[in-house]
Amino acid sequence: MSDVVRVGVIGAGNMGKAHADYLYEGRIKGAVLTAILEERVSRITEIEDQFSENQVTIFSDEDAFFQSSQIDAILIATPHYSHPRLSIRAFNQGIHVLVEKPAGVYTKQVREMNEAAEKSQLVFSMMYNQRMNPIYQKLRELILSNELGSIRRLNWIITDWYRSQSYYDSSSWRATWQGEGGGVLINQCPHQLDLMYWLTGMMPSRMRAFCQFGKYREIEVEDNVTAYAEYDNGATAVFVTTTGEAPGTNRLEVTGDRGKIVIENDELTFWRLRQSETDFNQEYTGGFGKPETWKCDIPVEGLNTAHEGITQNFVNAIKDHEPLVAPGSEGIYGLSLSNAMQLSTWTDTWVTFPIDEDLYLQHLNEQIDQSTVQKVSTGKSLNVKGTH
Repeated sequence: MSDVVRVGVIGAGNMGKAHADYLYEGRIKGAVLTAILEERVSRITEIEDQFSENQVTIFSDEDAFFQSSQIDAILIATPHYSHPRLSIRAFNQGIHVLVEKPAGVYTKQVREMNEAAEKSQLVFSMMYNQRMNPIYQKLRELILSNELGSIRRLNWIITDWYRSQSYYDSSSWRATWQGEGGGVLINQCPHQLDLMYWLTGMMPSRMRAFCQFGKYREIEVEDNVTAYAEYDNGATAVFVTTTGEAPGTNRLEVTGDRGKIVIENDELTFWRLRQSETDFNQEYTGGFGKPETWKCDIPVEGLNTAHEGITQNFVNAIKDHEPLVAPGSEGIYGLSLSNAMQLSTWTDTWVTFPIDEDLYLQHLNEQIDQSTVQKVSTGKSLNVKGTH
C-alpha cells in the first residue's frame, strides 16, 4: 500500500455524502477519496459534478466498484441490511472496512461479518462517533478506574429523537421491517446502546422490554420503548426512548457504590460519596442519615471529533497500526440490546443473553411477512428479507 489510503464510499445518501465531503476536502490525514458507489441514478446526477472532476470515480455497478483496484478501504453508508454483506465481500477481496451504524439488523448476520473480519485480519471499524465525545470518554475513564465503585444502576432517558410523519414519508424504506429492520432502536439509538456497553464493559444477563409499534406515527416499527435490564453483578439499567415527544430529554445517570454521575445538557456532574455506601451502611448506627456527599467539578477537555475522528482513527490503524477506538467486532453488543428489546416485546417475556439468534430472526421474518402482505397490494414490497 502507498502512503495514502484510497477510500471508496458506498452509498451517497445524507451520511454517505457527508463522509465523502470531508474525505474529498482532505480533512483526513493520509487518506484520499477515490471512488463512490451509488446505485440510484438520480443521486449520481446530483453528485457527479462535485466529485468526478478530481480523480473520484462514480460507480453505479457494485461489481465494477469492487473490481476497480482503486480502493484500499471502504466506508459503508447504505441501508442497514446490506452492511454485513458488503463488509464480507470487502474482506474477501482484501479491503479494509469502516461501517456506519448499526452493524446490521440482526446479530446472526453480524456474527458472520465479525468472523469474516477476524479471518481476513484486515482493519474493521464501526462509525460509533459518540466514542469520540470527551464527555463520554471522561465518564468511561471514571467508571473503569473505579472512581464510582461497583456500578449499581444505569438510567438513560433519550427522548429527544423527535421525527415528524414527513420524515418517515420521505423514503419508502424508512421505518419498515423490510427496509430498515426496526425503528428508533435501529436508526436513532445505536450510539446510546453502544455506549451502554462501552462505558461499563458490561452486558446484561437478562432484559424485559416493552416496545410500542407505530404509537405516535403511521409506521410499522417501534417508536416508543421502555426497557429494564439486570446484570450479573447485581446492577440494573432502565432505557427509555421515543421519536414522538417534544422537546424531549437526554439524561444519562450512572450510580455506583461511591457516588453518582449525571450527563445532561452536555454537562457532567459527579456527586462523590466521602465514604462508600457499603462501608457507611456497615458502620453507621444513627438510624436516619446518609453518606456525606461532595459535588465535584470534573474537567472535560478536548474536542468532539465525531465522525471525522473515527475515520481518522480507522486510517491511522491501517497505516500505523493505531488501536481502534471502535472495533467493528463490538458492533454486535449494542445490536444485541436492540434485538433483545424487540424480542422481549414479541414474546412478552424476559430475554436472556446471549440472545437466541434464530428465534429473533424467526420473529423478524414474521414481521416482514406481515408487512409484505400489505405492501404487495400497493406495489411497494422491498425484497430484502433477513435470511439464515
